[in-house]
Amino acid sequence: MATELHFDRHMSDTEALMWRLEKDPYLSSTFASVTVCDRPIDVARLRRRMEHAVMQIRRLRQRVQPAPGGIGTPTWVDDPDFEIGFHVRRIALPKPGTPEQLTQLATLIAADPFDRTRPLWQFVVVDGLRGGKGALIQKMHHTVVDGEAGVRLSLAFLDLDRDAPGPAVDNSRTMADGDEGAPINDPAAALRDVVTSSMRLPLAVARQMRDMLADPARIPTAGQAALGTVRSVVTQLSETDKARSPLWTRRSLRRHFETMRVPLDEVKTAAKALGGTVNTAFITAAAAAAGEYHRELGSPVDELRASMAISTRSASSGSNAFTLARLLVPTGKMPVDERFAAIAAAIGTARGTSRTASMDTLASMTAAMPTSLLTRLARQQGETVDFATSNVRGAPVRLFLAGAEVESTYALGPLGGVAFNLTVLSYAGSLDLGLNIDAAAVSEPELLARCMRGAFSDLVAING
Repeated sequence: MATELHFDRHMSDTEALMWRLEKDPYLSSTFASVTVCDRPIDVARLRRRMEHAVMQIRRLRQRVQPAPGGIGTPTWVDDPDFEIGFHVRRIALPKPGTPEQLTQLATLIAADPFDRTRPLWQFVVVDGLRGGKGALIQKMHHTVVDGEAGVRLSLAFLDLDRDAPGPAVDNSRTMADGDEGAPINDPAAALRDVVTSSMRLPLAVARQMRDMLADPARIPTAGQAALGTVRSVVTQLSETDKARSPLWTRRSLRRHFETMRVPLDEVKTAAKALGGTVNTAFITAAAAAAGEYHRELGSPVDELRASMAISTRSASSGSNAFTLARLLVPTGKMPVDERFAAIAAAIGTARGTSRTASMDTLASMTAAMPTSLLTRLARQQGETVDFATSNVRGAPVRLFLAGAEVESTYALGPLGGVAFNLTVLSYAGSLDLGLNIDAAAVSEPELLARCMRGAFSDLVAING
Protein backbone atom coordinates (compact mmCIF):
# COMPACT_ATOMS: atom_id res chain seq x y z
CA MET A 1 0.00 0.00 0.00
CA ALA A 2 2.67 2.50 0.99
CA THR A 3 4.37 2.23 -2.39
CA GLU A 4 1.16 3.40 -4.08
CA LEU A 5 1.70 6.92 -2.76
CA HIS A 6 2.86 9.51 -5.25
CA PHE A 7 4.92 12.52 -4.19
CA ASP A 8 5.35 15.49 -6.51
CA ARG A 9 8.36 17.79 -6.42
CA HIS A 10 6.07 20.81 -6.33
CA MET A 11 3.58 21.37 -3.56
CA SER A 12 0.05 21.19 -4.85
CA ASP A 13 -2.00 24.37 -4.65
CA THR A 14 -3.77 22.96 -1.58
CA GLU A 15 -0.47 22.14 0.13
CA ALA A 16 0.93 25.58 -0.72
CA LEU A 17 -2.21 27.13 0.76
CA MET A 18 -1.76 25.23 4.03
CA TRP A 19 1.91 26.21 4.09
CA ARG A 20 1.10 29.91 3.67
CA LEU A 21 -1.76 29.90 6.17
CA GLU A 22 0.60 28.70 8.89
CA LYS A 23 1.97 32.22 9.09
CA ASP A 24 -0.96 32.53 11.50
CA PRO A 25 -0.40 29.94 14.28
CA TYR A 26 -4.15 29.60 14.77
CA LEU A 27 -4.32 28.11 11.27
CA SER A 28 -1.61 25.47 11.71
CA SER A 29 -2.28 22.30 9.72
CA THR A 30 0.05 20.08 11.76
CA PHE A 31 -1.61 16.88 12.93
CA ALA A 32 -0.45 14.21 15.34
CA SER A 33 -1.46 10.85 16.76
CA VAL A 34 -0.88 8.87 19.93
CA THR A 35 -0.31 5.13 19.50
CA VAL A 36 -0.51 3.04 22.67
CA CYS A 37 1.26 -0.36 22.68
CA ASP A 38 1.20 -3.37 24.99
CA ARG A 39 4.89 -2.98 25.90
CA PRO A 40 7.70 -0.44 25.58
CA ILE A 41 8.79 0.25 22.00
CA ASP A 42 12.28 -0.86 20.98
CA VAL A 43 13.74 2.52 20.02
CA ALA A 44 16.83 1.13 18.28
CA ARG A 45 14.66 -1.16 16.17
CA LEU A 46 12.29 1.67 15.28
CA ARG A 47 15.19 3.92 14.33
CA ARG A 48 16.62 1.26 12.03
CA ARG A 49 13.18 0.82 10.47
CA MET A 50 12.83 4.55 9.88
CA GLU A 51 16.34 4.79 8.43
CA HIS A 52 15.19 2.29 5.82
CA ALA A 53 11.87 4.10 5.35
CA VAL A 54 13.51 7.44 4.56
CA MET A 55 15.55 5.76 1.84
CA GLN A 56 12.39 4.33 0.28
CA ILE A 57 10.17 7.38 0.80
CA ARG A 58 11.96 10.46 -0.44
CA ARG A 59 9.49 12.91 1.16
CA LEU A 60 10.65 11.83 4.64
CA ARG A 61 14.13 13.19 3.95
CA GLN A 62 13.06 16.34 2.10
CA ARG A 63 12.52 19.86 3.33
CA VAL A 64 10.56 22.73 1.82
CA GLN A 65 12.30 25.12 -0.56
CA PRO A 66 10.34 28.42 -0.80
CA ALA A 67 9.70 29.81 -4.28
CA PRO A 68 12.07 32.67 -5.23
CA GLY A 69 10.47 35.96 -4.31
CA GLY A 70 7.38 34.11 -3.14
CA ILE A 71 6.24 33.66 -6.76
CA GLY A 72 4.90 30.20 -7.49
CA THR A 73 4.54 27.20 -5.21
CA PRO A 74 7.28 25.85 -2.91
CA THR A 75 9.19 22.74 -3.91
CA TRP A 76 10.59 19.76 -2.01
CA VAL A 77 14.36 19.30 -1.96
CA ASP A 78 16.59 16.72 -0.28
CA ASP A 79 17.90 17.85 3.10
CA PRO A 80 21.71 17.56 2.90
CA ASP A 81 21.91 17.62 6.73
CA PHE A 82 19.26 14.97 7.37
CA GLU A 83 19.78 13.23 10.71
CA ILE A 84 17.43 10.44 11.84
CA GLY A 85 18.12 11.23 15.50
CA PHE A 86 16.40 14.60 15.13
CA HIS A 87 13.23 12.95 13.89
CA VAL A 88 13.06 9.82 16.10
CA ARG A 89 13.32 10.82 19.73
CA ARG A 90 12.72 9.27 23.14
CA ILE A 91 11.19 10.60 26.34
CA ALA A 92 9.89 9.12 29.61
CA LEU A 93 6.83 10.17 31.58
CA PRO A 94 7.28 10.87 35.29
CA LYS A 95 5.51 8.50 37.66
CA PRO A 96 2.77 7.34 37.70
CA GLY A 97 2.66 7.53 33.86
CA THR A 98 -1.10 7.93 33.47
CA PRO A 99 -3.00 8.22 30.18
CA GLU A 100 -3.74 11.83 31.12
CA GLN A 101 -0.01 12.57 31.32
CA LEU A 102 0.44 11.01 27.88
CA THR A 103 -2.31 13.09 26.27
CA GLN A 104 -0.98 16.27 27.91
CA LEU A 105 2.47 15.53 26.49
CA ALA A 106 0.96 14.88 23.06
CA THR A 107 -0.75 18.29 23.00
CA LEU A 108 2.53 20.03 23.83
CA ILE A 109 4.47 18.16 21.14
CA ALA A 110 1.75 18.74 18.53
CA ALA A 111 1.63 22.47 19.30
CA ASP A 112 5.39 22.97 19.02
CA PRO A 113 6.06 24.48 15.55
CA PHE A 114 8.21 22.54 13.10
CA ASP A 115 11.70 23.71 12.22
CA ARG A 116 11.03 24.76 8.62
CA THR A 117 14.62 24.07 7.61
CA ARG A 118 14.17 20.32 8.18
CA PRO A 119 11.81 17.55 6.99
CA LEU A 120 8.39 18.06 8.52
CA TRP A 121 7.87 14.98 10.68
CA GLN A 122 8.79 13.76 14.14
CA PHE A 123 8.32 10.54 16.13
CA VAL A 124 8.61 10.60 19.92
CA VAL A 125 8.83 7.23 21.70
CA VAL A 126 7.33 7.49 25.20
CA ASP A 127 8.42 5.25 28.06
CA GLY A 128 7.23 5.09 31.65
CA LEU A 129 3.53 4.40 31.00
CA ARG A 130 1.58 2.75 33.76
CA GLY A 131 1.08 -0.98 33.34
CA GLY A 132 4.32 -1.52 31.44
CA LYS A 133 2.92 -0.07 28.21
CA GLY A 134 4.68 2.01 25.59
CA ALA A 135 3.56 4.77 23.26
CA LEU A 136 4.54 6.66 20.13
CA ILE A 137 3.55 10.24 19.42
CA GLN A 138 3.67 10.85 15.67
CA LYS A 139 3.66 14.41 14.40
CA MET A 140 3.47 15.38 10.75
CA HIS A 141 2.81 18.49 8.74
CA HIS A 142 -0.27 18.30 6.53
CA THR A 143 1.76 19.30 3.47
CA VAL A 144 3.55 15.93 3.72
CA VAL A 145 0.44 13.72 3.76
CA ASP A 146 -3.24 13.83 4.66
CA GLY A 147 -4.80 11.37 7.11
CA GLU A 148 -5.50 8.64 4.58
CA ALA A 149 -2.07 8.88 2.99
CA GLY A 150 -0.56 8.90 6.47
CA VAL A 151 -2.14 5.52 7.18
CA ARG A 152 -0.60 4.14 3.98
CA LEU A 153 2.76 5.64 4.81
CA SER A 154 2.70 4.00 8.25
CA LEU A 155 2.93 0.59 6.59
CA ALA A 156 6.60 1.40 5.99
CA PHE A 157 7.29 0.91 9.71
CA LEU A 158 4.45 -1.33 10.97
CA ASP A 159 4.39 -5.14 10.93
CA LEU A 160 1.81 -7.93 10.98
CA ASP A 161 3.88 -9.98 13.44
CA ARG A 162 5.67 -9.11 16.67
CA ASP A 163 8.90 -10.78 15.57
CA ALA A 164 8.79 -9.79 11.92
CA PRO A 165 12.28 -9.54 10.39
CA GLY A 166 13.58 -6.14 9.43
CA PRO A 167 13.16 -5.03 5.82
CA ALA A 168 15.69 -6.11 3.25
CA VAL A 169 18.18 -3.37 2.53
CA ASP A 170 17.53 -2.05 -0.99
CA ASN A 171 18.35 1.56 -1.55
CA SER A 172 18.44 1.26 -5.34
CA ARG A 173 15.10 3.00 -5.82
CA THR A 174 12.64 5.12 -3.88
CA MET A 175 8.96 5.98 -4.00
CA ALA A 176 9.91 9.17 -5.82
CA ASP A 177 11.79 7.53 -8.71
CA GLY A 178 11.63 9.73 -11.80
CA ASP A 179 10.94 12.79 -9.64
CA GLU A 180 14.40 13.96 -8.69
CA GLY A 181 14.60 16.76 -6.16
CA ALA A 182 15.93 20.02 -7.56
CA PRO A 183 19.34 21.17 -6.39
CA ILE A 184 18.85 23.69 -3.60
CA ASN A 185 20.76 26.53 -5.31
CA ASP A 186 20.06 25.87 -8.98
CA PRO A 187 18.93 29.23 -10.50
CA ALA A 188 17.77 27.62 -13.74
CA ALA A 189 15.59 25.10 -11.89
CA ALA A 190 14.20 27.88 -9.71
CA LEU A 191 13.25 29.92 -12.79
CA ARG A 192 11.53 26.91 -14.38
CA ASP A 193 9.60 26.35 -11.14
CA VAL A 194 8.37 29.95 -11.08
CA VAL A 195 7.24 29.86 -14.71
CA THR A 196 5.57 26.45 -14.39
CA SER A 197 3.67 27.18 -11.20
CA SER A 198 2.59 30.65 -12.27
CA MET A 199 0.95 29.23 -15.40
CA ARG A 200 -1.32 26.79 -13.54
CA LEU A 201 -4.18 29.24 -13.60
CA PRO A 202 -4.92 30.88 -16.97
CA LEU A 203 -4.26 34.62 -16.81
CA ALA A 204 -7.75 35.57 -17.97
CA VAL A 205 -9.36 33.42 -15.27
CA ALA A 206 -6.99 34.82 -12.63
CA ARG A 207 -7.95 38.37 -13.61
CA GLN A 208 -11.65 37.51 -13.51
CA MET A 209 -11.19 35.97 -10.09
CA ARG A 210 -9.35 39.04 -8.81
CA ASP A 211 -11.97 41.43 -10.18
CA MET A 212 -14.93 39.45 -8.89
CA LEU A 213 -13.46 38.99 -5.42
CA ALA A 214 -13.12 42.77 -5.33
CA ASP A 215 -16.64 43.32 -6.70
CA PRO A 216 -19.01 40.29 -6.57
CA ALA A 217 -21.65 42.35 -8.43
CA ARG A 218 -19.65 41.67 -11.61
CA ILE A 219 -20.40 37.93 -11.48
CA PRO A 220 -23.41 38.10 -13.90
CA THR A 221 -21.16 39.46 -16.68
CA ALA A 222 -18.29 36.98 -16.22
CA GLY A 223 -17.13 34.72 -19.01
CA GLN A 224 -18.79 31.30 -19.05
CA ALA A 225 -15.48 29.44 -18.81
CA ALA A 226 -14.89 30.68 -15.28
CA LEU A 227 -18.41 31.57 -14.19
CA GLY A 228 -19.45 28.40 -12.36
CA THR A 229 -16.19 27.96 -10.52
CA VAL A 230 -15.87 31.62 -9.59
CA ARG A 231 -19.43 31.76 -8.30
CA SER A 232 -18.78 28.80 -6.02
CA VAL A 233 -15.51 30.24 -4.73
CA VAL A 234 -16.95 33.70 -4.14
CA THR A 235 -19.95 32.20 -2.34
CA GLN A 236 -17.69 30.26 0.00
CA LEU A 237 -15.24 33.09 0.64
CA SER A 238 -18.09 35.54 1.19
CA GLU A 239 -19.67 33.40 3.93
CA THR A 240 -19.66 35.59 7.04
CA ASP A 241 -22.42 33.96 9.09
CA LYS A 242 -20.87 33.43 12.52
CA ALA A 243 -20.62 30.05 14.19
CA ARG A 244 -23.84 29.24 16.06
CA SER A 245 -22.59 28.37 19.55
CA PRO A 246 -23.37 30.94 22.27
CA LEU A 247 -20.65 29.35 24.43
CA TRP A 248 -17.74 28.61 22.09
CA THR A 249 -16.90 32.22 21.24
CA ARG A 250 -13.26 32.46 22.33
CA ARG A 251 -10.23 31.00 20.56
CA SER A 252 -6.73 30.32 21.83
CA LEU A 253 -3.63 28.16 21.35
CA ARG A 254 -4.33 26.19 24.55
CA ARG A 255 -5.24 22.56 23.93
CA HIS A 256 -6.93 19.72 25.80
CA PHE A 257 -7.01 16.19 24.39
CA GLU A 258 -9.47 13.41 25.24
CA THR A 259 -9.64 9.86 23.87
CA MET A 260 -12.32 7.18 23.73
CA ARG A 261 -13.06 3.85 21.99
CA VAL A 262 -16.27 2.53 20.45
CA PRO A 263 -16.84 -0.99 19.01
CA LEU A 264 -16.91 -0.67 15.21
CA ASP A 265 -19.38 -3.51 14.64
CA GLU A 266 -21.91 -1.95 17.01
CA VAL A 267 -21.70 1.40 15.20
CA LYS A 268 -21.99 -0.35 11.83
CA THR A 269 -25.08 -2.21 12.98
CA ALA A 270 -26.65 0.98 14.29
CA ALA A 271 -25.88 2.85 11.08
CA LYS A 272 -27.39 0.07 8.99
CA ALA A 273 -30.53 0.03 11.12
CA LEU A 274 -30.85 3.78 10.62
CA GLY A 275 -30.39 3.42 6.85
CA GLY A 276 -27.02 5.10 6.49
CA THR A 277 -23.25 4.90 6.94
CA VAL A 278 -20.76 4.82 9.78
CA ASN A 279 -19.67 8.34 8.83
CA THR A 280 -23.22 9.64 9.25
CA ALA A 281 -23.48 7.85 12.59
CA PHE A 282 -20.19 9.38 13.70
CA ILE A 283 -21.32 12.95 12.90
CA THR A 284 -24.74 12.25 14.44
CA ALA A 285 -23.08 11.36 17.75
CA ALA A 286 -20.81 14.40 17.58
CA ALA A 287 -23.80 16.70 17.01
CA ALA A 288 -25.78 15.07 19.83
CA ALA A 289 -22.84 15.49 22.21
CA ALA A 290 -22.36 19.14 21.27
CA GLY A 291 -26.04 19.81 21.88
CA GLU A 292 -26.03 18.02 25.24
CA TYR A 293 -22.99 20.03 26.33
CA HIS A 294 -24.88 23.28 25.70
CA ARG A 295 -27.96 22.05 27.55
CA GLU A 296 -25.87 20.97 30.54
CA LEU A 297 -24.48 24.50 30.80
CA GLY A 298 -27.89 26.15 30.42
CA SER A 299 -27.41 27.45 26.86
CA PRO A 300 -29.41 25.16 24.56
CA VAL A 301 -28.82 25.58 20.83
CA ASP A 302 -30.87 24.13 17.97
CA GLU A 303 -28.09 23.81 15.40
CA LEU A 304 -24.33 24.20 15.01
CA ARG A 305 -22.11 24.39 11.94
CA ALA A 306 -19.67 21.53 11.46
CA SER A 307 -16.97 20.92 8.89
CA MET A 308 -16.34 17.49 7.45
CA ALA A 309 -13.20 16.26 5.68
CA ILE A 310 -14.03 14.42 2.44
CA SER A 311 -11.50 12.22 0.67
CA THR A 312 -11.06 12.88 -3.06
CA ARG A 313 -8.38 10.22 -3.44
CA SER A 314 -8.01 8.35 -6.71
CA ALA A 315 -5.35 6.09 -8.21
CA SER A 316 -3.39 9.14 -9.40
CA SER A 317 -3.75 11.25 -6.25
CA GLY A 318 -0.75 12.79 -4.57
CA SER A 319 0.03 12.96 -0.87
CA ASN A 320 -2.99 15.16 -0.14
CA ALA A 321 -6.39 14.45 -1.65
CA PHE A 322 -9.24 15.89 0.37
CA THR A 323 -11.68 18.75 0.55
CA LEU A 324 -13.73 20.29 3.35
CA ALA A 325 -17.49 20.62 3.46
CA ARG A 326 -19.56 22.67 5.88
CA LEU A 327 -23.00 21.68 7.11
CA LEU A 328 -25.52 22.76 9.72
CA VAL A 329 -26.28 19.90 12.11
CA PRO A 330 -29.29 19.70 14.45
CA THR A 331 -28.27 19.79 18.11
CA GLY A 332 -31.61 20.15 19.88
CA LYS A 333 -33.07 17.33 21.94
CA MET A 334 -34.55 14.77 19.53
CA PRO A 335 -34.67 11.00 18.83
CA VAL A 336 -31.52 9.45 17.37
CA ASP A 337 -33.27 8.40 14.14
CA GLU A 338 -34.54 11.93 13.44
CA ARG A 339 -31.10 13.46 13.98
CA PHE A 340 -29.50 10.75 11.83
CA ALA A 341 -31.90 11.39 8.93
CA ALA A 342 -31.41 15.16 9.08
CA ILE A 343 -27.63 14.83 9.11
CA ALA A 344 -27.65 12.31 6.25
CA ALA A 345 -29.53 14.87 4.14
CA ALA A 346 -27.14 17.66 5.18
CA ILE A 347 -24.12 15.55 4.27
CA GLY A 348 -25.57 14.88 0.81
CA THR A 349 -26.00 18.60 0.19
CA ALA A 350 -22.55 19.41 1.57
CA ARG A 351 -20.86 16.85 -0.69
CA GLY A 352 -22.47 18.44 -3.74
CA THR A 353 -21.29 21.91 -2.72
CA SER A 354 -17.75 20.70 -2.04
CA ARG A 355 -17.44 19.38 -5.60
CA THR A 356 -17.90 22.86 -7.10
CA ALA A 357 -15.83 24.72 -4.49
CA SER A 358 -13.16 22.13 -3.63
CA MET A 359 -9.97 22.81 -1.70
CA ASP A 360 -7.97 22.58 -4.94
CA THR A 361 -10.19 25.16 -6.61
CA LEU A 362 -10.09 27.52 -3.65
CA ALA A 363 -6.33 27.13 -3.39
CA SER A 364 -5.79 27.83 -7.10
CA MET A 365 -8.04 30.86 -7.11
CA THR A 366 -6.46 32.41 -4.02
CA ALA A 367 -2.83 31.66 -4.93
CA ALA A 368 -2.16 35.25 -5.98
CA MET A 369 -3.59 36.79 -2.81
CA PRO A 370 -1.19 38.43 -0.34
CA THR A 371 -0.60 36.14 2.64
CA SER A 372 -1.92 38.75 5.06
CA LEU A 373 -5.23 38.90 3.21
CA LEU A 374 -5.38 35.13 2.84
CA THR A 375 -4.90 34.49 6.56
CA ARG A 376 -7.52 37.10 7.39
CA LEU A 377 -10.02 35.42 5.06
CA ALA A 378 -9.18 32.00 6.50
CA ARG A 379 -9.67 33.28 10.04
CA GLN A 380 -13.00 34.71 8.97
CA GLN A 381 -14.04 31.38 7.48
CA GLY A 382 -12.91 29.53 10.61
CA GLU A 383 -15.17 31.75 12.68
CA THR A 384 -18.19 30.44 10.75
CA VAL A 385 -17.61 26.84 11.96
CA ASP A 386 -18.23 25.48 15.45
CA PHE A 387 -16.43 22.14 15.24
CA ALA A 388 -14.57 19.91 12.77
CA THR A 389 -14.84 16.18 12.04
CA SER A 390 -12.77 13.65 10.14
CA ASN A 391 -13.17 9.92 9.58
CA VAL A 392 -10.03 7.96 8.61
CA ARG A 393 -10.08 4.27 7.73
CA GLY A 394 -7.26 2.36 9.38
CA ALA A 395 -6.12 -1.26 9.49
CA PRO A 396 -8.74 -3.98 10.17
CA VAL A 397 -6.11 -6.31 11.67
CA ARG A 398 -3.73 -6.15 14.63
CA LEU A 399 -0.42 -4.41 13.92
CA PHE A 400 2.99 -4.31 15.60
CA LEU A 401 5.46 -1.48 16.05
CA ALA A 402 9.12 -2.38 16.69
CA GLY A 403 8.12 -5.53 18.58
CA ALA A 404 5.20 -4.00 20.50
CA GLU A 405 1.54 -4.70 19.67
CA VAL A 406 -0.51 -1.63 18.80
CA GLU A 407 -3.54 -1.44 21.09
CA SER A 408 -5.02 1.88 19.93
CA THR A 409 -4.23 5.03 17.98
CA TYR A 410 -5.85 8.41 18.61
CA ALA A 411 -5.54 11.34 16.21
CA LEU A 412 -5.09 14.98 17.15
CA GLY A 413 -6.67 16.64 14.14
CA PRO A 414 -5.85 20.31 13.38
CA LEU A 415 -8.31 22.87 14.73
CA GLY A 416 -7.88 25.69 12.21
CA GLY A 417 -9.84 28.12 14.38
CA VAL A 418 -12.75 25.88 15.48
CA ALA A 419 -13.75 24.87 19.03
CA PHE A 420 -12.85 21.20 18.69
CA ASN A 421 -11.82 18.55 16.19
CA LEU A 422 -13.18 15.01 16.51
CA THR A 423 -11.24 12.55 14.37
CA VAL A 424 -12.04 8.85 14.29
CA LEU A 425 -9.56 6.21 13.16
CA SER A 426 -10.80 2.65 12.71
CA TYR A 427 -8.48 -0.09 13.90
CA ALA A 428 -8.94 -3.84 14.42
CA GLY A 429 -12.66 -3.72 15.19
CA SER A 430 -12.70 -0.45 17.11
CA LEU A 431 -13.24 3.21 16.40
CA ASP A 432 -10.50 5.19 18.15
CA LEU A 433 -11.74 8.74 18.72
CA GLY A 434 -9.43 11.68 19.34
CA LEU A 435 -11.08 14.84 20.67
CA ASN A 436 -8.74 17.83 20.25
CA ILE A 437 -10.21 20.81 22.08
CA ASP A 438 -9.47 24.53 22.19
CA ALA A 439 -9.45 24.96 25.98
CA ALA A 440 -10.52 28.61 25.77
CA ALA A 441 -13.51 27.85 23.55
CA VAL A 442 -14.72 24.78 25.46
CA SER A 443 -14.41 25.77 29.12
CA GLU A 444 -15.48 22.30 30.38
CA PRO A 445 -13.56 19.83 28.16
CA GLU A 446 -14.16 16.85 30.45
CA LEU A 447 -17.91 17.53 30.23
CA LEU A 448 -17.73 17.53 26.43
CA ALA A 449 -15.90 14.19 26.55
CA ARG A 450 -18.59 12.72 28.83
CA CYS A 451 -21.30 14.01 26.49
CA MET A 452 -19.46 12.42 23.56
CA ARG A 453 -19.27 9.04 25.28
CA GLY A 454 -22.94 9.27 26.18
CA ALA A 455 -23.93 10.15 22.61
CA PHE A 456 -22.16 7.10 21.20
CA SER A 457 -23.80 4.93 23.89
CA ASP A 458 -27.21 6.26 22.87
CA LEU A 459 -26.39 5.59 19.22
CA VAL A 460 -25.47 1.94 19.66
CA ALA A 461 -28.38 1.42 22.09
CA ILE A 462 -30.77 1.31 19.14
CA ASN A 463 -29.35 -2.15 18.43
CA GLY A 464 -31.61 -3.40 21.20
